[in-house]
Amino acid sequence: MTYHERAGVWQPSNSRTSHARLDPATDPRHDREVKRGDHQAPGYPAGHVQQAVAAIGAMSLVLVLGLELAGALDRMNHFAAGLISTGGLAAFPLRLPGWLPWLATVLAAFGMAAAVLQTTGTARRIMLWLTTAVLVAAWAPVLALAAHHPSVAGPWVATIWSGACALFYASRHRMPCDESQSENP
Repeated sequence: MTYHERAGVWQPSNSRTSHARLDPATDPRHDREVKRGDHQAPGYPAGHVQQAVAAIGAMSLVLVLGLELAGALDRMNHFAAGLISTGGLAAFPLRLPGWLPWLATVLAAFGMAAAVLQTTGTARRIMLWLTTAVLVAAWAPVLALAAHHPSVAGPWVATIWSGACALFYASRHRMPCDESQSENP
């Protein structure tokens, strides 16, 4: 299937009006053919960064809050502590203030969505998402070295979920940063 921009329709590639048979002098559909998988295709709606960041960040916070209420974040934090130290929970006499992991979670949820949606290109977005997830997970050994219980599950889940949602949103919308990139290569 190919999209004919001026005609505004999707047509099978093997139709009589395929790109090879269009006469550029007479057929207005000749200007540009866009493949269906191209996220810059005119059939996708324009993306709105601020609204998407707010929605994705809020959904990520709701997910982390639900996991916290279910006790899953504590189990994840205990699992991380067990991977880092053989001494168990006794090896970490200090705990972070209760508000600090939540501050990191809020920053991760909204920051990850904003960063992904304002980055050009799918490969760059995926690299940013994966790198950030690894860096957030790397907080656990750093906290352990300071004798703090590694409370990184909330920010890590927020980073993973927010990045995945932002990648999906960006793949289904024409993002302003991608349009400006195509105009000024």
